[in-house]
Amino acid sequence: MERVTLRIPEQQIEEVEEMVETGEFPNRSEAIRAAVRDLINEHGDEERSRERGRKRSWAKV
Repeated sequence: MERVTLRIPEQQIEEVEEMVETGEFPNRSEAIRAAVRDLINEHGDEERSRERGRKRSWAKV
């Protein structure tokens, strides 16, 4: 496994920490890995949608 250093806004880290504290994830690293997996899966879904003629939506809230 490779180490990656990144900067994340404090509010987002606090929210990740809350998910760890409530037992949703065992630690921050696993929470972030899950987010990356979701992003990769979503990207694959968007690629398939584009192949069917739909446009990509970048804005997410």
